[in-house]
Amino acid sequence: MENKKTITHKDKIGFQKIIAVFGVILFIGKIIAWKLTNSDAVFSDAMESVVNVISAFMGLYSLHLAAKPKDEDHPYGHGKVEFVTSGIEGALIAIAGIMIIYEGINSLVVGKTLAKLDLGIWIIAATAIVNYLLGYISIKKGQAENSLVLVSSGKHLQSDTITTLGVVISLVVVYFTKIYWLDSVVALVFGFYIIYVGYKIVRKSLSGIMDEQDPDLLNQIIKVLEDNRRIEWIDVHNMKIQQFGANLHIDAHITLPWYYSLREAHNEMEKMIILLAKNTKRSVEFNFHMDDCKTVSCSVCQIKDCPVREKNFVKRVQWTPENVTSVDKHTAD
Repeated sequence: MENKKTITHKDKIGFQKIIAVFGVILFIGKIIAWKLTNSDAVFSDAMESVVNVISAFMGLYSLHLAAKPKDEDHPYGHGKVEFVTSGIEGALIAIAGIMIIYEGINSLVVGKTLAKLDLGIWIIAATAIVNYLLGYISIKKGQAENSLVLVSSGKHLQSDTITTLGVVISLVVVYFTKIYWLDSVVALVFGFYIIYVGYKIVRKSLSGIMDEQDPDLLNQIIKVLEDNRRIEWIDVHNMKIQQFGANLHIDAHITLPWYYSLREAHNEMEKMIILLAKNTKRSVEFNFHMDDCKTVSCSVCQIKDCPVREKNFVKRVQWTPENVTSVDKHTAD
């Protein structure tokens, strides 16, 4: 298991190196196109590529750091660094958008003549194709390996592709119509779009840093428990899920019959942990607490031959995000 995990980290780092190298190559291509055409739209594309390069190397560093094992100073590991670097990447994207808007407004006021648009169109179109392919592969790998860095890099590359295609279209229109102010207007539009993309990435990163609950992940875990529920598991409550890069940490309380021996209770708790581990693709650290049942639990306890039942069984309570995350034991009310 540990060897497989090491290979996965090396694979992610290796792919991020490829993104970084291509980022530098594409940036150089766009700078050449900007110098040739003097286009604000091409400038907007080049500015986003600056962020691509910086983000790629930051992502490379974060993946290297996230792969480090736990230590005394970081008992939960280093996985959250992926959220930090993704947040910085989003902020850089937004700053690039502001720079593009400034340049576009300045050109509209001063006026600008464009040149060699035909050559610039071919260069920018080629970078769009490469960006899209890299972004698509990065997102797929990130989703498969639960890496926010690779997903963020992929989305960034694909957003860059969208803006690049817009730049190509605007250059073609300007080339045939000679309406040069359209170039600056296109730059303004994509400047605002880039700011929005940056905001979304920052928002996603902050939710991870602040341990914001992931409703989809919680529902998946609860469905696994509900579909494989044992009558001995009277309830599960006070569940909390934290994400550390590609890893998870799950805290929960499981209510078991009070008359069970410590060994019996621990065996039941282990069955639940093994169930979740087998049905989760990510590496999970569990911190489960065993609670003994109280009289209030009788109404939802499905053990028919319970030797110490004090109240009648009322109904089976379906486990939901609301009652599984509640700090209280489940009741029939």
